[in-house]
Amino acid sequence: MGEQPPWIVADSLWERIEPLLPKVERRKRHAGRKRLDDRKVLCGILFVLHTGIRWEFVPQELGFGSGMTCWRRLAEWHQAGVWERLHRLLLEELHAAGQLDWSRAVIDSSHVRALKGGPKTGPSPVDRGRPGSEHHLLTDGHGTPLALSLTGGNRNDVTQLLPLLEAVPAVRGRVGRPRRRSGRLLADRGYDHDKYRRLVWAKGIKPVIARRGAPHGSGLGVHRYVVERTIALLHWFRRLRIRWEIRDDIHESQ
Repeated sequence: MGEQPPWIVADSLWERIEPLLPKVERRKRHAGRKRLDDRKVLCGILFVLHTGIRWEFVPQELGFGSGMTCWRRLAEWHQAGVWERLHRLLLEELHAAGQLDWSRAVIDSSHVRALKGGPKTGPSPVDRGRPGSEHHLLTDGHGTPLALSLTGGNRNDVTQLLPLLEAVPAVRGRVGRPRRRSGRLLADRGYDHDKYRRLVWAKGIKPVIARRGAPHGSGLGVHRYVVERTIALLHWFRRLRIRWEIRDDIHESQ
């Protein structure tokens, strides 16, 4: 009771996002309708993510503008790199506060249905060949997302191991060189390939990967659960639980 709905942008979050948004100057001649406030549009985007409602069905009485305005602004901000800069900013704040666990990184993936198809989809090996996509995620030892990627549902998990390691941004915030490498990499049997173990070692990271055919009970699950928890939290957003977007860039920006 009395709590704000989850799609209302808190002041603390808006203070971080607003400086990152591209500034759009209004034309002096033939200015047309005034551009809707960015904060209200962001609330509309979050409303769609939380509820899973179609963009065109966003209720006008909420004051967030039309759903298509929200969709266009999301595409505009994604193209401008807003979300990448926000991710780096938040990582730097956590790093400065000593709240990132660089002792290990954990990698996993999750399959989602792609009902309308589109780029980065493929026949799912776990859903009777229906179109699907894979969300690949790399986190720190606490489950904080360090990098993520989107592929077709038929891509092998291990193909994203190196791209995710390379996608980790250089995180500043403390004295010394920026940090982007963890001490160990934890992964399940889906990443059991000696070739990739050697490549991970070459990056100065110790691979700790379960082997196929070995009995369960290796103890990795005690540490690997953090990435599974983070994936579950991401899929709490209904718009991410099922891929409705045909355009892969729009789905990635969510």
